[in-house]
Amino acid sequence: MYTSYFGLNESPFSIAPDPLYLYMSERHREALAHLQYGIKRDGGFVLLTGEVGAGKTTLCRSLLEQLPEGVDIAFVFNPKVSVIELLETICDELRIDRPEHGSVKKLVDLLNVYLLEANADGRKTVLFIDEAQNLSTDVLEQLRLLTNLETNRHKLLQIVLLGQPELLSILDREEMRQFSQRITARYHLGPLDIAEIGYYVHHRLAIAGCNRSLFPEILNKTMWQLTGGIPRLINLVCDRALLGAYTLDRQEVDSRILRQAAQEVLGRMPHSVKGKRAALAAGMAGLVLLLCVGALWVWKNQPSAPETGSAAPFKKQILGKNNPEAAIRLPEGTDESLPRRWPMDFAASQSMESAFVDLAGLWGLSYRADRTDYCSAAIEHGLDCLIGKDSLDTLRNMNQPAILTLYGDDGIPFYVVMAGLTHDRGLFIAGGKQHELALSAIASRWFGEYLLLWQRPPIERGLLKPGGEGASVEWLAKTLLELRIYEATGQEVRLEGALLGAFKRFQLSSGLTPDGVLGPMTLIHLNIARNLPGPRLFPQGAN
Repeated sequence: MYTSYFGLNESPFSIAPDPLYLYMSERHREALAHLQYGIKRDGGFVLLTGEVGAGKTTLCRSLLEQLPEGVDIAFVFNPKVSVIELLETICDELRIDRPEHGSVKKLVDLLNVYLLEANADGRKTVLFIDEAQNLSTDVLEQLRLLTNLETNRHKLLQIVLLGQPELLSILDREEMRQFSQRITARYHLGPLDIAEIGYYVHHRLAIAGCNRSLFPEILNKTMWQLTGGIPRLINLVCDRALLGAYTLDRQEVDSRILRQAAQEVLGRMPHSVKGKRAALAAGMAGLVLLLCVGALWVWKNQPSAPETGSAAPFKKQILGKNNPEAAIRLPEGTDESLPRRWPMDFAASQSMESAFVDLAGLWGLSYRADRTDYCSAAIEHGLDCLIGKDSLDTLRNMNQPAILTLYGDDGIPFYVVMAGLTHDRGLFIAGGKQHELALSAIASRWFGEYLLLWQRPPIERGLLKPGGEGASVEWLAKTLLELRIYEATGQEVRLEGALLGAFKRFQLSSGLTPDGVLGPMTLIHLNIARNLPGPRLFPQGAN
């Protein structure tokens, strides 16, 4: 009705999962990368979770458009099926001739023959299951058994599960431990933040043929409050808002029209959409984004001298040059009685601010939680932030306590400090309280997001790349000399030649990519090699 009025070729805010309209936010790019990575792996499960309307199905369809030739696809859209019905659906999707009433064994045998033939022809088979939180325990177990279909060298079936946050709590059960261990890639797709909402709306309008602003930027915050950043809700509200503007003969949407549209399609007033759950999830996602932006800003804008005075968020620093390595030691051995599921009465609603207080305490610092410029505060005391997304093995290799972003059963993030580590256990801190848990307790709650503190040497900020010059070159030469892996001449002005070779050897021996780039990750490993004071996940040589 309103499309011609606004110069649109079609409705820009349909809730149909059209990949053409997919807005690739940072989270969507990460989710797609995880899906692509998981599918390239040899068998197992790939897990994508997110709130209703977060864009999982649209993202999945975008992935399908990018799959290379030689990939056979099967879909299960209705997961409320029995084991027999599941196998029949898979066979039908792959066009496998089957008996009308076959047994589980007969259907699995037929599927196995198909998969072996596909593998022999160089083809890969991928099974997609939507709304996977509705799968029964029996069906999940059958899916696990299907991943046992293999040759001597290859798994024959890759399974992608798309589900709501409830799926995480299902996979966190003790009886699902074997299933969870076969997940090769996982990602939880969060809501859009305030800034992304504006880009999202403009993107969809542009795809539909309109390049002018119909939703002023000032409405982004209101839109976020109304929808919690959930794309499907944004579509519903925007569609009704454009209709409202059309009926009022307006050329753009204003706040009153937007709020009225939300009340009509969501049946409630602002600040209560999807309850506190969606708003809090969006708020915490926004907090993480602000933290990352803040870290990037202080990386590029380090003050020439530390700020001092009563306003400093750290009250004191007690680490001295002669302090021994501080590592929280966990008892040796394996304790089978340790909880293997996350106790949801522990840290379940802890904020990033509170977690940062705990992390700062491990460094001997007292942090004022009423400040939110975490990384700026750390820099004032010779520390720096490293914010990333990686594996537990990477954190183990860096051997630094870290704040982990975990997700509750409702998909809302919370934050906890991992302060100690063995091969199968972790020591976690929240609000000053400690819990020793089996690492399986975080298996379905942690998707690799972390923040850690580290001690920055007195060199310029930024990356030093091969061929680069500056004071960092002299510092690196002296440091490698101290570690007895390079004979410094005192004449080094560029990162090249023998110095570059020695530096790459250090990176390789530390389990890093030997790219010759001096950045935060390598600096952390140099600190460890030099045995600088500071907290550790485990004593050196103990893990």
